[in-house]
Amino acid sequence: MINQHDDASRELVPAGDLNPTDAVLLHREALHVLRSGIDTAHLDAYSDDPWPPTVLRSYEHALSLAQKAAAAGTRPRRADPGMGIDIDVRDDAQFELLLDLAPHTIHTEGRRGNQLVFNASDSGTSLWMALTQEQETELLSRLHAQGIPPEAITSSALRPTSPDTTS
Repeated sequence: MINQHDDASRELVPAGDLNPTDAVLLHREALHVLRSGIDTAHLDAYSDDPWPPTVLRSYEHALSLAQKAAAAGTRPRRADPGMGIDIDVRDDAQFELLLDLAPHTIHTEGRRGNQLVFNASDSGTSLWMALTQEQETELLSRLHAQGIPPEAITSSALRPTSPDTTS
């Protein structure tokens, strides 16, 4: 595919079943690689499973961001407090909470302009990303450093759908 910035990218997904630890690492490393290319990100502070104790502070921080946005008028006051929480990936603390929660949430996405480049859902069981060749090489290197083989990701023919997705 060619994205709006004329960069060729491949759509990648996990290949087969990863153990839960490796799945978390894959989510985190993909976000590290994509961070500089993500303009907007949001997440839902819900999970089908109990939040791991190691991410509870990030979960509370996400809910606090939603409350502050509602108080500032940048988020509807009647909006579900845990849905569609905007994350500023340029802010290190907010990016850290995205790293913590993305592998466990029912939905997270990152976009460059109107183009979806990262989508994680189903409490860590679904992951999709669009990477340039350079980003893919970097991701494979980062995964290798974590002991995850390159066969852990593969090309995808399917793009995730989102209520926000625009063509």
